[in-house]
Amino acid sequence: MANEPTTTITGNLTADPELRFTTTGIAVASFTIANTPRTRTHTGEWADGETWFLRCSAWRDLAHNIADTLTKGAAVIATGRLAARTFEATDQTTGQTVRRTVVEMTVDDLGPSLRRATAKVVKTTREYPTTNSGNGGGTTNGGATPPADPWATTQPVTAPAAAGPAPVGAAGGYPDDPPF
Repeated sequence: MANEPTTTITGNLTADPELRFTTTGIAVASFTIANTPRTRTHTGEWADGETWFLRCSAWRDLAHNIADTLTKGAAVIATGRLAARTFEATDQTTGQTVRRTVVEMTVDDLGPSLRRATAKVVKTTREYPTTNSGNGGGTTNGGATPPADPWATTQPVTAPAAAGPAPVGAAGGYPDDPPF
């Protein structure tokens, strides 16, 4: 949806993220972030407020990275879009059907909080299936090959014909002599 407000929350994961897949093969990670606000009392002491829990979901590559990286108890910072969902449930004390509303977050970005911890960032790489796999590879890119790398050198560098053969060094076929 367009024009959805985003928000950022902090807290701790209440359990290990659960990685599942839709029927079309798209990854989704589900997890809950708990936050207990703290305030100072008039005596100067800290007092804990009521703990609240926010159910979250993350999709595709982010879902994989969350499931591979974070565990129960990890302090996190999440940015995403809040949405309210209303449903009907049976009240366990009265047995009557009641309407309930929950607020959930679709996470756009999530990372460990570095306030009381350290983290080592490792960049992930995407794996692309071959185009002749026959089944599209089961990935979200539809079996496409990666875009061509304009900086890759696949053929040896040769000197212009008029200059004659240039000395070739060990650095990717380039001459060892300086250009000046």
